[in-house]
Amino acid sequence: MSPPPFSDSAADAWSRAGAFVTDLFTPTLRLGVTGLARSGKTVFITAIIRSLVSGGRLPFFTAYADGRIVACHLEPQPDDEVPRFDYEAHLSRLSTDPPEWPESTRRISELRIAIAFEPRSRLRRALGVRRLNVDIVDYPGEWLLDLAMLGETYAAWAAEALRLAREPQRYAVAHDFLSFVAGLDPNAAEDEQTAREGAKLFTQYLMAARASEPLATVGPGRFLMPGDLEGSPLLTFFPLAVDPAAPPVRGSLGAMMARRFESYVAHVVRPFFRDHFARLDRQIVLVDVLGAFNGGAEAMRELESGLAAVLRAFRPGLSSWLAALGGGRRIDRLLFAATKADHIHHSSHDRLEALLRLLTERASARAAGAGAEVAVLALASLRATREAEARDAKGVLPCIVGVPMPGEKVAGTTFDGRREVALFPGDLPADPKLALKEAQRGASPLASFPKFRPPRLLEAMAAGEMRPAPHIRLDRALEFLIGDWLQ
Repeated sequence: MSPPPFSDSAADAWSRAGAFVTDLFTPTLRLGVTGLARSGKTVFITAIIRSLVSGGRLPFFTAYADGRIVACHLEPQPDDEVPRFDYEAHLSRLSTDPPEWPESTRRISELRIAIAFEPRSRLRRALGVRRLNVDIVDYPGEWLLDLAMLGETYAAWAAEALRLAREPQRYAVAHDFLSFVAGLDPNAAEDEQTAREGAKLFTQYLMAARASEPLATVGPGRFLMPGDLEGSPLLTFFPLAVDPAAPPVRGSLGAMMARRFESYVAHVVRPFFRDHFARLDRQIVLVDVLGAFNGGAEAMRELESGLAAVLRAFRPGLSSWLAALGGGRRIDRLLFAATKADHIHHSSHDRLEALLRLLTERASARAAGAGAEVAVLALASLRATREAEARDAKGVLPCIVGVPMPGEKVAGTTFDGRREVALFPGDLPADPKLALKEAQRGASPLASFPKFRPPRLLEAMAAGEMRPAPHIRLDRALEFLIGDWLQ
């Protein structure tokens, strides 16, 4: 005979109550890893997971250096609807012979690390808090661009999108789209074929801009990386010059575009923000400052405006592990990290940080004003080069040495992916404002760097253990982002 339904309900209630009590004393920290395209998000996450789970050299990560971290292991993430960050596949690419960089982020993903530790805090010891769950959430850089659309009208968005398309550096790749739009009347009758053709040309322009400008911040992001929305009417709109003071007439092409823009914001952007960004406790924003610096004035302006637009959507402010237990989440620590620090000599790392600090000045001031702690760091999640010295007639030059990827060219030589090259990267100016001025007038002192091969991760040591992954300041990033939760 089956037990009565009441018995099942009571058992479920007790089970849920027990799970609640257990979870109450196992706090969870949600760490957002974001950044614009090619900033190294996948490598960063892979590197911190490997360092925690398999052992790393982390002298400035206090709990780890003190020996208070008992164990770290991966667990299923709590959000079943979010794809898992494919750590094993990314690590496998780094472990091939020769090693390869993992694929870039193409969708949102998540992974949980459970950290067992010995707390220093009397309160944590009294409450029995000896474990921390860290949920790492990875976002495609392209999708970050959409956050600037929150609160914007179609007319304002369209005006800015058209202005950017007419910029000198983009006009050539936007020509076909701009010619198409110039022949359209926003008050003409709505037409599906016109919408599809315009969206197609708009998407082609966005793709071309992204290919020609590594740090281009044009969007919408799902036009660049549609995922499961490919072919959806949500992606069949484009900017038209409409009068912001006079809404488009019902049934017109302008009204059709405005309606689909609003649907995109309502069904794509807002849920993305609500379900993911609004649940974060800590945030790291990875930035390819060197790529922008070498790109000149436009790239630097793109980077600064893109960061400012993205960060307007964050919820900075004071928080604590006790507040998180009660469900109140707010980003209380925000780390800006200049990636690829292994592309310059260590003597310029503080200058790289100063440059990023200047670029994020507005965003940092807003976050700090809301009560969040903000830090800037130059790092290399997985160091691909080493430092050396070279002598010439003028003296000693500090160089970096690495293995360029196959097909990369240095000083007219094409590399096969196995030969090393030594480069003198130059020095960043001590004054970050001077560095910005030099970039803006196209007088960047830095070389055009090849893409280096990653180091081999699974080379065995004499004792049969894996070597710690080489990095630059990954431990300092961990200390800032989660160190206080392990006290």
